[in-house]
Amino acid sequence: MAEPLALAVDLGGTELRAAAVAKGGRFLAQAGMATDAAGGPERVVEQIVALLDDVRSRVPGAEILGLGVGAPGPLDPIAGIAIAPPTLKGWRDVPLARILGDRLSMPVRVENDANAAALGEWRYGAGRGLRSIVFVTVSTGIGGGVVADGRILHGRRGLAAEIGHMTITERGGPCFCGATGCFEAVASGSALGWSATAATRPGDGSRLRALAEDGPVTARHVVAAAREGDSQALALLAEEARWLGIGFTNLLHLYSPEAIVVGGGLSAALDLMEAGIARTIADRAMPAYRDVPVVPAGLGGQAGLAGAASLVLDPG
Repeated sequence: MAEPLALAVDLGGTELRAAAVAKGGRFLAQAGMATDAAGGPERVVEQIVALLDDVRSRVPGAEILGLGVGAPGPLDPIAGIAIAPPTLKGWRDVPLARILGDRLSMPVRVENDANAAALGEWRYGAGRGLRSIVFVTVSTGIGGGVVADGRILHGRRGLAAEIGHMTITERGGPCFCGATGCFEAVASGSALGWSATAATRPGDGSRLRALAEDGPVTARHVVAAAREGDSQALALLAEEARWLGIGFTNLLHLYSPEAIVVGGGLSAALDLMEAGIARTIADRAMPAYRDVPVVPAGLGGQAGLAGAASLVLDPG
């Protein structure tokens, strides 16, 4: 008897990935391509269908239970509608679940990509076995999702837990959303790169500019220099840890999770920042929240696909 599988899609503005996933979050086949984000909804749907055809060809005879899709927000997961994702041109109130369901003749569930990653980590990764977690992805921006008492927190139209847009300071430059002082604007990987670029200049002899070949310094350069013991990079990461600690303290007070799970590109440097994050939480959090662990994600870049598959494999 064929093993029942879920198909999963992780739809990003840059990359589109698909997989066939079995119970327990086991990946049996994967495929990917660059997203034609400028091509509009019809073109991206064609890409999704082509990728899924590729994946299905690698698991012949499998019993396909349905398709789960993680897509950029804002998104209404109940209606299956992509409302107006800024990374996808021409997408406004696109009924993605219905379109894909009609094309593929199977049940389709759609979830915000950050929520899908949170579900993946909760069901199969660093949050497995817990009832409540906050998943935070720290990369170009900051996003995340909240699992509270065994359920993903959706809120009105699925728009809850826009973690990156908590206002945590009156200082700093404008966020991508246009506001000032957002968590994302001061603590994302992009913000770390901006701070490093502002703190250096071409030809100044710094290790940061050397790694950047005298171009703009990125978070990746900061982490690499810090691992070499560069004092300037270590100071920048210490400030990054302080901002993350402030944001995480807010999340602890708001959601009282059993763990904060950190993913995204900057999570690779969590070992360099964990002491600073812990100090900030100890200074700012009420005593009852101070023992909540801050841990790295267990699934890495697979969390979104795993969570999308779980919408079909473990509905509820």
